Amino acid sequence: MHIIKSEEGEVFDIELEEDLLKKNREIADKNRETLDSHKVLAIDVMGSIGSGKTSLIEKLTKSLKDRYRISMIAGDLTTTIDADRIHRNEVEVTQINTGKECHLDANLIKKALNELDLEKTDLLFIENVGNLICPAEFPLGSHKRVVVISVSEGPYMVVKHPYIFIDTDLVVINKIDLASSMDVSPENLTEDVAKIKPDVKVAKTNCRTGEGIGDVIRGLEL
Repeated sequence: MHIIKSEEGEVFDIELEEDLLKKNREIADKNRETLDSHKVLAIDVMGSIGSGKTSLIEKLTKSLKDRYRISMIAGDLTTTIDADRIHRNEVEVTQINTGKECHLDANLIKKALNELDLEKTDLLFIENVGNLICPAEFPLGSHKRVVVISVSEGPYMVVKHPYIFIDTDLVVINKIDLASSMDVSPENLTEDVAKIKPDVKVAKTNCRTGEGIGDVIRGLEL
């Protein structure tokens, strides 16, 4: 397993650019060119801590590993906990530890792509750092973006964090088995998402049991 760490001052140097977001987009575009040249489909999976991002990727890799050669880039502040879970499924994983940074950026993904064997990868999952705010403004070069929310995060998760849904291709509402206990309606969450982006696809899941994973696969057209 490869571990990428942001070096002292590296992220700060990028932030000193006259236009940070423009610089990030430029690198993201180059990342997309790299992925396309190797015919790799990349999916950026975003969501808060505990929403079920890792569980979703784990279930997807188990369901799709006979059809795709799968790799993963795992973003976390300091640990390799999530990466270790996926690596046990014989998936090549590159870990990015961001230190104090609350999101992945295109520069870190560029470094990770240099470590991955893209010639042996068809499908790349990128698990972003657990956060519903910062990742929204930092495209990584992925082809699709997924946002995972869970009913355990309460009924107002969508309306409190609208920007993360604007450029999203699929929203996964996870832990639907807890909806009654939490007094949270997955249907209401779906309606909240539709108000922000009417054409976005929504899948309702219980990633612990695998319920709804087929809907996610169809939503991503895999």
